[in-house]
Amino acid sequence: MEPLGLVVHGKAEPFSAALRSLVNNPRYSDVCFVVGQERQEVFAHRCLLACRCNFFQRLLGTEPGPGVPSPVVLSTVPTEAFLAVLEFLYTNSVKLHRHSVAVTFGLGPLQERCVAFIEAHSQEALRSQGFLELSAAALLPLLRSDKLCVDEAGLVRAARSWARVGAAVLERPVAEVAAPVVKELRLALLAPAELSALEEQNRQEPLIPAEQIVEAWKCHALRRGDEARGAPCRRRRGTLPREHHRFLDLSFK
Repeated sequence: MEPLGLVVHGKAEPFSAALRSLVNNPRYSDVCFVVGQERQEVFAHRCLLACRCNFFQRLLGTEPGPGVPSPVVLSTVPTEAFLAVLEFLYTNSVKLHRHSVAVTFGLGPLQERCVAFIEAHSQEALRSQGFLELSAAALLPLLRSDKLCVDEAGLVRAARSWARVGAAVLERPVAEVAAPVVKELRLALLAPAELSALEEQNRQEPLIPAEQIVEAWKCHALRRGDEARGAPCRRRRGTLPREHHRFLDLSFK
């Protein structure tokens, strides 16, 4: 049997610092991104991105032809968020800030850290510009979370603001933009007066499917929660108590 060799581990900090110095560094770069509405150039390295992330592996899979390759345009991605993703890919760590919500490109560990950060700073995150710029795919895990420190009424308002921005950018109706995510709103947690006000606002500016509001009213009428019927009523960490909650199945994880 061949004897085992000696494994030598270098210090992690200098290695991480060296790789961090390559983030958005045109030296030795072989791919350029044009990011955000401000069309900022961001420089990177194909081999590193492709081996670290399936999204970039698919995006950069075609070998560049001779000459200077064309830049990759990501006009809907906020520059700050894109740079945060690059830093994580290069160094396996990134510092998140209260007023920036990172776009995760399907990176499981980074997505989990982003969601945990937002759960801990829900109020600030929901008021940030970064929240309004999230994709529907990035917003879904947040709306499914039990640990958001925000009441459902505030979450409904945040979802409406998010959908309005998306509708303006995409030139599509608010309800169409909101359709992939609003099903995760837990309308049965709202008091009857709040649900009535939401229903009236929904008539003036459609956001939530009428049948979803009907299911929430059924929970009130039957005095019980029934997730199987499409009206989830599990509390979140920031859910404010209401009188009717004692009739609902309000388990909290």
